[in-house]
Amino acid sequence: MDWEIQPITRWHGTYPVPGDKSISHRALMLGALAEGITRITHLSPGKDVQSTLSCLVQLGVQIEQKENTTLVYGRGREGLSSPQTILDAGNSGTTIRLLSGILAGHAFTSVITGDDSLRKRPMKRIIEPLEKMGARIESTPGFLAPLTIHGTRLCPIEYVLPIASAQVKSCILLAGLLAEGNTSVTEPAQSRDHTERMLPCFGVDVLKEGLKVEVRGRASLKATEIDVPGDISSAAFLMVAAALLSEAKLTLVNIGMNPTRVGILEVLRAMGCSIQEKNIQMVNHEPRADLVVESGILSGTEIAGDLIPKVIDEIPILAIAATQAKGKTVVRDAKELRVKESDRITAVAQNLNAMGVKIEVFEDGFAIEGPQKLRGAVIESFHDHRIAMAFAIAGLIAEGKTVIRNAECAEISYPGFYEMIKGIPQ
Repeated sequence: MDWEIQPITRWHGTYPVPGDKSISHRALMLGALAEGITRITHLSPGKDVQSTLSCLVQLGVQIEQKENTTLVYGRGREGLSSPQTILDAGNSGTTIRLLSGILAGHAFTSVITGDDSLRKRPMKRIIEPLEKMGARIESTPGFLAPLTIHGTRLCPIEYVLPIASAQVKSCILLAGLLAEGNTSVTEPAQSRDHTERMLPCFGVDVLKEGLKVEVRGRASLKATEIDVPGDISSAAFLMVAAALLSEAKLTLVNIGMNPTRVGILEVLRAMGCSIQEKNIQMVNHEPRADLVVESGILSGTEIAGDLIPKVIDEIPILAIAATQAKGKTVVRDAKELRVKESDRITAVAQNLNAMGVKIEVFEDGFAIEGPQKLRGAVIESFHDHRIAMAFAIAGLIAEGKTVIRNAECAEISYPGFYEMIKGIPQ
């Protein structure tokens, strides 16, 4: 479907956002491997997480959803059943990569695939370490999905990641739970650490030393209760909207404040945005807070180096902020953007050009000199939820009407996003 966005000038209010997508995936998977019933509240309603849930059901896991609570009836560490059909991860890279680590340690053969976009995303990065652990994995040419995983008794490894990636790290750690002995992963830079924070909630010891994370194999997981905070990557769209509108003040409640995810706050504050943190608390080893964001005047900044893993999902919406910031904003070291749900560097550049913005594109990022006026345009989402939502926010400050093509892809992470925007009182 296409969705029409009209410009606005003011926005005030208090808003929740959907449950954190990354935490939701992990809660479901670890709950499936645990002994007992895991109770999850505020599970993300997005399609990506539903893909994980559906795959687990096909693997014999009973899951009940009642209003805001999800019950996962754990099958134990090696209790998953051989699926009767091909597992479909939809658009979710987290589903296919993390679940592959679990499937590699089960004594059956399974096939997992996804939509057109997911079948173009690189899988060599998980195939190589899993095969080092003893699994045999068949893929299509180019190390792409669908993946046929011949599970087996795994051996532990000490793996050094060539590129910081929470999905690859988590895949190996989850496989390590099923291996004989200790498995470790060392990263070149800190990626999001939800897996290693959640494992102790299920009774699993995690050893952390600098950028190295280690788990003990053959660990028994015990069911627990997980309360999922609001997704800061979803909140990012509202933060930037509040920063750019001429009159805005938004309170975003119960937002996850994991240190590996708060790059969006670092960048917006460096640009001059006013963001206050209130009601700070720690639940399930994950910090959370309410965020109060107000409109203001932004300045250009540089986003590069070790900051990139902490802000990789928010770069499309930060590109919109850059168009209104005084001076140059430069993004480098973000080549990973080219192998997300879309080539996000190309997608951002093409759509900003359509809105009249000049942007300099690099292989690993881009530069934008601001401020520049945005004009309404027809926006191609590339079936990428973050591109669609970023340019919906751009439409709020553009001159004239903006149309987002194939806007329904926002359902992947933020159901009800457009309806929320449509309901903004003016």
